[in-house]
This record gives sequence, C-alpha cells and structure tokens, in this order.
Amino acid sequence: MIKKSTIPTILGIFVLVIGMFTGVYFLNNAQVFKTGASADAAPKDIRTSNVTDNSVTVSWTTDKATSCFLTWGTTQGNLSKTENEGTSDQKYFSHSITLTGLTAKTNYYYKINSDGSNFDNGGIPWQFTTGGVLSINKTSIILSGNVINASGNSETKALIYANVGGYLLSTLTSDSGNYVFQLGNVRTTDLTGYAQIDPKSTLVQISVVAPPDGVASAQIFPQSGNPVPAIVIGQVYDFRSSAANNLGESPNVDLNLPQNASQSSKFDVSVDSTASKSTSVILESLNEGETVTTQKPQFFGKGSGGESITITVHSQDPITATVKIPASGSWSYSTPTNLEPGNHTITISWIDASGITRLLTRDFVVKAGEVPAFTASQSGSTTTPTPTATPKTSSVSTASASPKSTPTLKPTLTPTRVASATAAPLPITGNLTATLIFFMMGIAVIAFSLVVWKIAEN
Repeated sequence: MIKKSTIPTILGIFVLVIGMFTGVYFLNNAQVFKTGASADAAPKDIRTSNVTDNSVTVSWTTDKATSCFLTWGTTQGNLSKTENEGTSDQKYFSHSITLTGLTAKTNYYYKINSDGSNFDNGGIPWQFTTGGVLSINKTSIILSGNVINASGNSETKALIYANVGGYLLSTLTSDSGNYVFQLGNVRTTDLTGYAQIDPKSTLVQISVVAPPDGVASAQIFPQSGNPVPAIVIGQVYDFRSSAANNLGESPNVDLNLPQNASQSSKFDVSVDSTASKSTSVILESLNEGETVTTQKPQFFGKGSGGESITITVHSQDPITATVKIPASGSWSYSTPTNLEPGNHTITISWIDASGITRLLTRDFVVKAGEVPAFTASQSGSTTTPTPTATPKTSSVSTASASPKSTPTLKPTLTPTRVASATAAPLPITGNLTATLIFFMMGIAVIAFSLVVWKIAEN
C-alpha cells in the first residue's frame, strides 16, 4: 500500500520528467528561429523568375547582409522542404535561390527565413505555379555584359533581371561583375511555349539591383547584346540604337598613311616570326548546334603550345576557366560541375600574334542520357566509350509559373516589389530560453513536492 506522503513525491517526479521532455523538445527545435525579427533582415523586392516546368528562381534583397533559406511545399500548411542559399556564415544583400525537381503545372508555396526569422506575405506563404513540359529549344541567343559601380569596380553578386515580353529571367553577377542570359529559354507569358524572339526588334529590358550601391536599368535589342555595353550603377540606358555586334570578326584597320607622312617612316608594324601566339585555336570536339548526352562534357582541340586560352561556358551559372595549351598543342577541358539540360554556348578567347583578341563560339544542347557524348584521350583524339547502363533519376517535369512581379516597360531606378514582407509570429525559442524553462520547471516541481510532503507529515 502506497503511503499518502509518497504521492506528492511520485507526482513531482512525473511532472519533472514531463519538464525534461519539454526542455529537450525546445532545445531540438531552437536551431531555426530566433526571438523577434529585425526590420533590416526583412526580404524586399521578392520576385519569381526563370520559370520552367521543373524549376524556378526566387530572388530578393535585404537592407543588411544576411544568410537566408526557403521553406517550401505544395500546400500552405506543409512547407516541409528546405533550400539553403549557402552556408550559415555566408551573408549577402542580394539573394537568389533556385528550386529544382518540381512538377509541371503545380502550385507551390514558400516562406523566406532571413537571419533566423521567418517571413511570409502578410500571414500567408508566397505562391508560384510551374508551367507545362516543353521540348528542348535549340535556338540559342546569348545576352551578356558587365556591371560596375560609380568607382569603376566590378559589381559582385548583383541581381540582374531581363524582362522579355513579360517573361522574367534572372541571374547574379560573378566576382568580375559579368552576367549571361540564354534568351532561347524565354517562354510566352502563359508559359505554354517558347517566345518568338527577333534579334533586331524584340525589346529586352534589363534591371540591376545591387544593394547597398543602388540600381540601374537598360533597354536593348538582342542583336547588340553580346556583350551589352557596361552598365554603371545609378544610370539609365537605352542601347536600342547600338549597332549589332559581330563577335569573332577582326576589327577594321585603316593602314592608309596621312599625306604628310614620309615614305621612310620608322613606324614598324612587323611581327616577330618567333612569336608563340597562334592565329587560331581549334575546337575539335563540338560542332555548331550539336546535342551532347552528358551533363559534364569534355571539350578539346588544337593550338600553339604554351598559349593561354580562356574558356567560358554560358549557362545559368557561367563557368569560366583559363587553360594553358601544353607543348604537344592538344588541349582539353571538362566542366567542373554538371550542366543543366538545355541550350548552352561555349566561347573560347585568345590573343593572336597581332595582339588582337579572337573569339570562337559554338552553341550546343545538353540532353542527359546514359552514354557520354564524347571523351578526350591524352593526344586529343576522340574515343568512343563503351555504353554502360547508368540511368540517372531526374525529373523531366518543368515549372511554369507566372512571375508575380516584372519590371516596367520604361527603365526605372525603383525596383518593382511583389509584396511587402511581414514577420510572422514566432515562438519564444532558443537554447537559453529552453534551458531556463527546464530549470525553472524543475525547481518549481521540487519546491511543490517538498511543501506537499511537509503538509502530509503534519
């Protein structure tokens, strides 16, 4: 038979155990959200872009450098998936996260976590809808350029938007301030097909958002957009009257002497016959418009030994590398990361013996498959690999979502905002809070047990 005086002690132990489990629960869930939300960390100018049948990019800015991630899902009440922007110690003013592996023609919802605080669209998650599945578009139209600040320095990790007929593309500038868009991926506003782009007349509106330095905007036709003239933060440009670019062609040179020049001029334009720089570099592994069935292709060709060439693969995230051609004259290069299926362009640049920069450009299409498209041997010759069945599981569905916010048709220095971000109510959690709760509950239970035990003895 249990004594009456032991009942409070048993009750106290039971409550203490409950308190311990509660403390552990708080400790395990205190890693994501902080108490309260900083106004400087609130996301601004939230936009969805690069919408396909299986992917979308969400971008925004903050007034201070923060680390961010998205929580997302197919229902408002179950945002169980997480996509990080980077590691927790990386903080930026401009933010861009691409969600992949989505299902075509599906509604998705998301919230933004900025510096540990959760933000949504006035109490509900933001929403986008993916588009229908389209075949690979073999049309390749490259739009590239450079962004600098008022001091002439490269603008790193600036958000660049290109609005083409209502469809929004986006990317981030590289460490050298460069950006590249593939206009062949542009869809119609209803996301049911690829847009028809006329290089001479289709208007492309570019907007640059580079906090804390400022914004810029430009208008241009695709024919003169490779490259786009340098964009300086704080300026508005209209490049529609710019002449079409003819990349890879030699510049026109006027060698006529002025009338007052003597025939015995000492101006020497001869080139040292021992110069090691070649007049051409050859790309042997890829033909124009070729489809490759590997997401990590290898490029190879010929050139003069000792010469350096710059290789740029124009994708959503451009890849640039410098390769020194070995003494054998055969060079090769493989991309360090997988390329997304779709249209891509490789550009090889070098300086010839006359000091003129030469460019070689090839468009190609990446189609993920079971057999590598090509490999390069040590001599640079093509070898045919033995087919192996190594199928990759990848979603072929594509995301088509109508962008919630697109730049206005007139260049402006004020970014369009999709919605104002408001901080959702957050639970009072955190390591210190959970620890205090745990100890306070334990002390309260022990004190309660002692008091009841004394009363029972009396």
